[in-house]
Amino acid sequence: MSGIIGKKVGMTSFFGANGKYVPCTVIEAGPCVVTQVKTVDIDGYDSVQLAFDEKKEKHTPGAMKGHFKKASTTPKRKLVEFKVFDTPQSTGSAITVEVFKEGDFVDVAGTSKGKGFQGVVKRHGFSGVGGATHGQHDRSRAPGSNGAGSDPSRVFKGKRAAGRTGGKRIKVQNLEVVKVIIEKNLLVVKGSVAGSRGSYVIIEK
Repeated sequence: MSGIIGKKVGMTSFFGANGKYVPCTVIEAGPCVVTQVKTVDIDGYDSVQLAFDEKKEKHTPGAMKGHFKKASTTPKRKLVEFKVFDTPQSTGSAITVEVFKEGDFVDVAGTSKGKGFQGVVKRHGFSGVGGATHGQHDRSRAPGSNGAGSDPSRVFKGKRAAGRTGGKRIKVQNLEVVKVIIEKNLLVVKGSVAGSRGSYVIIEK
């Protein structure tokens, strides 16, 4: 399994070989720099740390400046560790979108759009209490009764209720790679990916 860090560009569409309309997501995948190679002997486990997206040096903490300098690269914004890599890597080497090819199936993880504190209608699809008659003028989006009174005299944990919506890590599995545009570091995958435009995503195959 190999991986790369990317940034969601947006969505587009293609007409496939059979003439069907295919919605796709465009991802700017890499280039990423290997900033550290961890081993069982030194770190207790094997992994490859990749860094992506340029960052101003004045906004980088001193400790991280030394970390990037050791890898002979400029400061980066996003660092991610990959536990398993198909090929051996060395510190300072570059990983590009060329690790993928058309027809591959990849898993893409991103952070969904945060929507703040939402009610039960938007969060869980409740239909509300009912009509506007019999004094129900302000109950159309209310959750209604959600627990017994005498026994157990409380609301069980995990009950569907209002609360913070979105902003969670979501991995979408088995997305087909439709196109690889090497000269622009772009990866086009079939289907949707969690996150807003410009958000970071992790692609694994």
